[in-house]
Amino acid sequence: MGLVNDSWFQPPSLLLTGIPGLEAAQTWISVPLCVMYSLALLGNGTILFAVKTTSSLHQPQYIFLSLLAATDMGLSLSTLPTVLSVFLLNHREIEFHSCLTQMFFIHTFSSVESAILLAVAFDRCVAIRSPLRYPTVLTPPRIIGVGLAAMTRGVALMAPLPVLLQRLPFCGAVILSHCYCYHPDVMKLACGPVRVNLIYGLSLVLCSFGVDSVFIVISYILILKTVLAIASQDGQLKALSTCVAHIFTVCLFYGPLIVLALIHRFGTFTTPLLHVTMANLFLFLTPVLNPLVYSLKTKQIRSTVHKIFRGRGNLLNSQIRVL
Repeated sequence: MGLVNDSWFQPPSLLLTGIPGLEAAQTWISVPLCVMYSLALLGNGTILFAVKTTSSLHQPQYIFLSLLAATDMGLSLSTLPTVLSVFLLNHREIEFHSCLTQMFFIHTFSSVESAILLAVAFDRCVAIRSPLRYPTVLTPPRIIGVGLAAMTRGVALMAPLPVLLQRLPFCGAVILSHCYCYHPDVMKLACGPVRVNLIYGLSLVLCSFGVDSVFIVISYILILKTVLAIASQDGQLKALSTCVAHIFTVCLFYGPLIVLALIHRFGTFTTPLLHVTMANLFLFLTPVLNPLVYSLKTKQIRSTVHKIFRGRGNLLNSQIRVL
């Protein structure tokens, strides 16, 4: 019995993995990754700054957008240390408890983003179906409450994940499938019973992402029903144009997430490259593309960002003239 217990342990560290088959090109891959992280942090930071400093953007739609930008920044910062460590420095080792901490933040920010996307869908639904009630329904205190509720739900649901993993024994290979710590990936390394972890993980997916996606679909069914009742085609297009950016963001977020969840649970015959690709699409592309999409499709955001950069450019030119 003692020998069995000695062979079951919590590893002091785990090994991260880059992209299968492209190990020799990891340094070159780090260049576009650095560009993507820079764009994600700059783009989302710019939206936060624009909403904070522009009084005309202190409206529910843009406040929710700033919450989405803050969540995307948190998601990017959660993966950045290990991703760049693997690809740029070729350092694959991560301490076990650091891995659990990173996993907690990745899953928490993902859950928060899902809740914020639901809040944006509700915002668009109220704005299109009941425009006269819009200012009274989405008041600043309620918006703050929605943000706090999203964060509280994310923390409450994801906090048990590292606790449940800590009780498991690990033995044999401790090599992860990704360049960051992801719950199903870490769980597969355990050599003890993981039934509780599996059930809780599936419950998380259904209770957070599953419920959110269902209500988002219901919101857009109601929006579509209202839009189709508008007599003029121009009115229909104008109403739908306010939802284009959000629809794209929802597809970009939930598409890879659903495929990744299915792969980890049922993808016995899929290649490791597919695992890595879908996971990277979910965690890397969303924070990069969200600010670009909203900047391009939202006139108020686009004009405000243009003014910010134009003002900084004029300030820089004046300083150069002085020198």
